[in-house]
Amino acid sequence: MQIILKKDVANLGHADDVVTVKTGYAMNYLIPQGFAVAATPSALKMHAETIRQRAHKEAKKIADAEALAASINSVLVKVAAKVSENGKIYGSITTAQLAEALAGAGIEVDKKDITILAEDVKELGIYDAEVKCYKAVKGAFKFEVVAEEN
Repeated sequence: MQIILKKDVANLGHADDVVTVKTGYAMNYLIPQGFAVAATPSALKMHAETIRQRAHKEAKKIADAEALAASINSVLVKVAAKVSENGKIYGSITTAQLAEALAGAGIEVDKKDITILAEDVKELGIYDAEVKCYKAVKGAFKFEVVAEEN
């Protein structure tokens, strides 16, 4: 019996896969538990249309993410921090500070999507960071740590 999986099923397939299983397995377990639906001709047509629409939406999301990554790649942000006499900063630069600095430059990103590429940002200077825009689309930018004026 052919079925369309609604959820991932171990050793069988992922969501939206069309698979063939024994009738008893489908009728007694997969369909009643909500893991699958029977692959009738109308269900297969609906499934194909859903996949087509998802592909269109996915392409739009990727295009938007690439535009965001392009705008991120061209920016240099400055982050002010309190500094000791020998040039070391108190504390460290966080992704929240970088998200705030990017927002000041007109780019809204979530702090969870920012990755600082340096081990620790403990001194003044220019460092690299990366922003995950969408799945495999990433944008990189530089940020400069400057002394905070009193």
